[in-house]
Amino acid sequence: MENSYKFFSNKECKYFPCHKGTGDFNCLFCYCPFYMEEHCPGRPSWLDRGDRILKDCTNCDFPHRPENYEKILELLRVRNTQRKVSDEIREKAKKK
Repeated sequence: MENSYKFFSNKECKYFPCHKGTGDFNCLFCYCPFYMEEHCPGRPSWLDRGDRILKDCTNCDFPHRPENYEKILELLRVRNTQRKVSDEIREKAKKK
């Protein structure tokens, strides 16, 4: 697949590919925008480390599959409309 605004494959990265078994590997979302989400469209597993629970995305390739670019943008749009904004930030925004 050709590098573009929807797809970029950084084959020079020392971690490439960071997930195994993906054909056209999209590095555009190298850091998954859903990592901090408990419920995400990928296939994470959860690791109990006693004092904390870690999200393990080792076996998830959702953000790296080129066909998911539009799905990711749509999910980000939806999450943005559901975002809570504090009164303090609303006041700052009014001043600009």
